[in-house]
Amino acid sequence: MTDTALRHDWTLTDIEQLFARPFNDLLFQAQQIHRQHFDANAVQVSTLLSIKTGACPEDCKYCPQSAHYHTGVDRERLMAVEKVLQEAEAAKAQGASRFCMGAAWRNPKARDMPYVIEMVKGVKELGLETCMTLGMLSVEQAKMLQQAGLDYYNHNLDTSPEFYGEIISTRTYQDRLTTLQNVRDAGMKVCAGGIVGMGESRRDRAGLLQQLANLPQHPESVPVNMLVKVAGTPFADIDDLDPFEFVRTIAVARILMPESFVRLSAGREDMNDEMQALCYLAGANSIFYGERLLTTPNPEADKDRQLFDRLGLKPLEIDGYSDEVHEAVIQDAVSEQQQPVRYYEVS
Repeated sequence: MTDTALRHDWTLTDIEQLFARPFNDLLFQAQQIHRQHFDANAVQVSTLLSIKTGACPEDCKYCPQSAHYHTGVDRERLMAVEKVLQEAEAAKAQGASRFCMGAAWRNPKARDMPYVIEMVKGVKELGLETCMTLGMLSVEQAKMLQQAGLDYYNHNLDTSPEFYGEIISTRTYQDRLTTLQNVRDAGMKVCAGGIVGMGESRRDRAGLLQQLANLPQHPESVPVNMLVKVAGTPFADIDDLDPFEFVRTIAVARILMPESFVRLSAGREDMNDEMQALCYLAGANSIFYGERLLTTPNPEADKDRQLFDRLGLKPLEIDGYSDEVHEAVIQDAVSEQQQPVRYYEVS
């Protein structure tokens, strides 16, 4: 196997030059790197459940759950633990290997933590990986979640530091980075990505990926979301992002973070099968499925299975997918290459 040491020193120029490569060359490079680290035809499948909906005090301009906008999203209390576990059982029956729980909070309150912890423990007992997104976390809260058995914590950076002020004013970029560090220090895996199609420039998309790729340790999961335009939010009428630019973003994320799961996340409802297939070719190997992502639509599970069948893809099985099996998959993929695969070095 060739030297594939991970980089954490990407410059904006490096990343912009990757974005500027001919489309076919970029996807070919991303697919080669993808095969070094993953089964190219396996996709990790997650289900996302909103455990507390609406009335969020943050003013994120893309979010229908913000209390600052009138989007028709009803305010709901924290879901009962038993109901959450029923939803998790149903997700597992549909083939999900990870169950993600999201709450529309700026940060969880002390009174919420006992219920959240019971949810984590209950979902773990079902044999599913667990993930939560609850807003900002203190050092103590991160430790509590880790001790309960939480596998992943999701906290997106959203966009580049330079464009961030156009998106949100109620939380700083450093707030987000601090939460990611608290999660990492507590011993949990990090799920962190962003949203594209919010009117940002290509340089901003490069800047977002630079922030993620230059973290001391790459996030284990990198969700790449396409903006879902919701009536009542400031971004309801923003121009659509070119689909090929979205695929490029997936490919560049794969090149920069070779060992991370790159998740094709929100916005799939507006993607045709051909666009999704290109995303898988570009290195996406994780999806959310089910009928909703928190409060926005998502392709139904049956539709995803049909596309998987057409493309010869299979859901990644967590049980039995040990480090040894993963390494064997990598070695098999590398042995199939007639030429050694190397990272693209920008001159």
